[in-house]
Amino acid sequence: MSDSDTQKAAVAEREAYFVGGGIASLAGAAFLVRDAGMPGENVHILEKREVFGGALDGRGVPEEGYILPGGRMFNFPTYECTWNLLDSIPSLEDPDTSIKAEMDEFNERHDTYAEARLVGSDQEILDVSSYGFETEHRLSMIRLLLTPEAKLGDTRIEEWFSESFFDTTFWYLWATTFAFQPWHSVAEMRRYMQRFTQEFPRLHTLSGVARTKYNQYDSIVRPLRRWLDDRDVDFRTNHTVTDLDVVPGRSGKTVEAIRYKGADSTAKEITVDPADFVFVTNGSMTDGLSLGSMTEAPDLKSSGTSFELWKSLAEDHPELGTPEAFADHIPESKWESFTLTLREPDFLEHIVEVTREEPGNALVTFTESNWLMSIVTAAQPHFANQPDDVKVVWGYGLFPEEKGNYVEKKMEDCTGEELLEELCYHLDYTEHFDELRETSTCVPCMMPFITSQFMPRVPGDRPDVIPAGSNNLAFIGQFAEVPDDVVFTVEYSVRSAMVAVYEFLDVEKEVPPISTHQYEPDVLLDTAKAAFR
Repeated sequence: MSDSDTQKAAVAEREAYFVGGGIASLAGAAFLVRDAGMPGENVHILEKREVFGGALDGRGVPEEGYILPGGRMFNFPTYECTWNLLDSIPSLEDPDTSIKAEMDEFNERHDTYAEARLVGSDQEILDVSSYGFETEHRLSMIRLLLTPEAKLGDTRIEEWFSESFFDTTFWYLWATTFAFQPWHSVAEMRRYMQRFTQEFPRLHTLSGVARTKYNQYDSIVRPLRRWLDDRDVDFRTNHTVTDLDVVPGRSGKTVEAIRYKGADSTAKEITVDPADFVFVTNGSMTDGLSLGSMTEAPDLKSSGTSFELWKSLAEDHPELGTPEAFADHIPESKWESFTLTLREPDFLEHIVEVTREEPGNALVTFTESNWLMSIVTAAQPHFANQPDDVKVVWGYGLFPEEKGNYVEKKMEDCTGEELLEELCYHLDYTEHFDELRETSTCVPCMMPFITSQFMPRVPGDRPDVIPAGSNNLAFIGQFAEVPDDVVFTVEYSVRSAMVAVYEFLDVEKEVPPISTHQYEPDVLLDTAKAAFR
């Protein structure tokens, strides 16, 4: 028997368990089957909910309204592991076309170029061609790029830059594009500045942004799920994992059991052979997510099961990271989104008139909004089951604890109807609000941990993808340490899964390296020009 045959036989005897059903687990399962040769029936994905996809969730029907917790942006020059995956998964609409090819064709037809990236008072479209830097701001940015990440520690962005930096056009663009706050980690900001250097000159137009044909659930999760189903991957719902039995030994730490609660809340366990693998999503951006309605505000939850699992593991094994650094700062990591379903065309036509943005273009931020409200009108339809006469608009506010400019309530305390009324105020549409609410549904979504991965941290707070001495335990997703890559992206989750699978199973393929556009002379020249505009 050849070495290759021996390897395949060994893989066929092993099982793999993914804790959490987000994109990291779905990608990891695909890499196990596609690249490591593991039989699909040996791959098990354990998820507490009935729906897989994690932060890429998207659902609803036109009569009751659609729901999008968030919207992911993509970037063609980067996202190396994501394109590697999506290039091999057929789209649902054409089995001869990959998801990647479908995206390529879609983005050729819907090129992004913001006409109204920032909108001020009285619906004035602001000039964002200059980022508004002063010399001290440029020097602070250069100093940040030249400072090694290890020396930044848990420094916050507001501790690195002067107060005037946060009044610049650049900060409005940066904060609302990437969801950064002044109290977030300056080390994470540094990573973004390096990873997306090529986007710096066009941050005001977002012309480097790529999007999926529909929302990410319909365009990525559903076809990926079908591909995995066709290969007999085992999907298990109502599996709330509460702990792992991690047993130390001379050869290292080994997971020997997975403890979980089923649909009836009774404690159960899965025995894990030492030769099997356990991939854990330790923390989730959408943990504790709560939905409201037109008449009810969402709840603000104080815990999430994925973080509780991580805390349980770290309590017994401190070398597995510091979950409290990310999970125990809800006032600083929460924000709220909303999905607006329109069953008449007038309001969408008004949005287009005010913003000069046709559906499918860019993010629009209302700078005078106390909530710092932004909206995106995607190319329609945005859901695969969306009728032609129904339109969808998504939005969010970075300051949910503030009172509105028109609705004198905190955003987090507002019903969907009140969020819609506040949006009408910023678009000068309040006189038509009564008719609009009769033909619209606005669903608020509170996410207490949505930017928890940006919280200040030090080396070791995030565990390595494969911790030192681990025989069969790996961490994947937004809270595993992937050097040089940036959290809050689909790419980070997919890359972490690829690294885990390739290293554990000695896959004879290379994980695509992270692009280094920050070292390309032409990119650096364009960036310097943009900084002095």
